[in-house]
Amino acid sequence: MSRLLSTLETINRAAGRLAGWVCLLLVLATVSDVFMRYAFQAGSVAVQELEWHLFSLVFLLSAGYCYDCDAHVRVDVIYGKLSSRKRALINLFGDVFFLAPFCALVFLKSLPFVQRSWEILEGSPDPGGLPVRFVIKAAIPLGFALLFLSALRSAASNLSLLKARSEEEL
Repeated sequence: MSRLLSTLETINRAAGRLAGWVCLLLVLATVSDVFMRYAFQAGSVAVQELEWHLFSLVFLLSAGYCYDCDAHVRVDVIYGKLSSRKRALINLFGDVFFLAPFCALVFLKSLPFVQRSWEILEGSPDPGGLPVRFVIKAAIPLGFALLFLSALRSAASNLSLLKARSEEEL
């Protein structure tokens, strides 16, 4: 079980590192876009679309990594005051009944959307836009699969924590 958890964590860490590099590309694209626009009054639809493609990749690739690192947004008004057992129960419940089903739903519902995009080799409808919109759409199921894996890892981790606490109480 611990080998599986470690593998899932390794996958999400690799995706997180990749998202970091994509973030660097996003910064470079944005800076060059702003520089070209203000220095030379020359904008590019392709560069603007590249910016939102890269932003999408950053979000989709890093969601599972952020969840693994417990760096996601949480309202800690009550949660922080609870015992580790109660926090594990809340996390397990959220992983099993909310996060994992949501990720599975988005993953499954996005597949036909992505398939249609690949079938027609969808590109930008804007003149001068990027011709490979189908590639970025493929990142949708990938990102939610990574987040789903993170939910499974979290659920398994919380389940083992609850089991260990139960054995301590005996």
